[in-house]
Amino acid sequence: MNQILSLGLLRVFFAIPFVVFGVMHLMAADKMQGMVPSFIPGGVIWVYITGVLLILGASGFVINKSVQLAGYLLGGLMLIFILTIHLPVVIGGDQNGMGSLLKDLSLMAGALSIGSSSSK
Repeated sequence: MNQILSLGLLRVFFAIPFVVFGVMHLMAADKMQGMVPSFIPGGVIWVYITGVLLILGASGFVINKSVQLAGYLLGGLMLIFILTIHLPVVIGGDQNGMGSLLKDLSLMAGALSIGSSSSK
């Protein structure tokens, strides 16, 4: 059981949602474009960039290369999502956005934890 729960395998399982979310960003960029805050120029290009970053970060976890950097960058990306997308929605009174905020908060904590527990 300890082998199944080894940090390496947990890292791979943790990477799966990032890959899925990244692919979703690339496949449905037009639908996600409305989530880009209006004060950020570029629109849909940020959805594509985000998709690529999510996949690259997850790849670092899976292939065990630059895990610390991948963890810190994915954690930072989740923090940006929390501050620019989810928090304004929740503050605006839409409590349905709380689930997305908490999901990204959990993903941020996990990514930072994996990044900090990994050696350079």
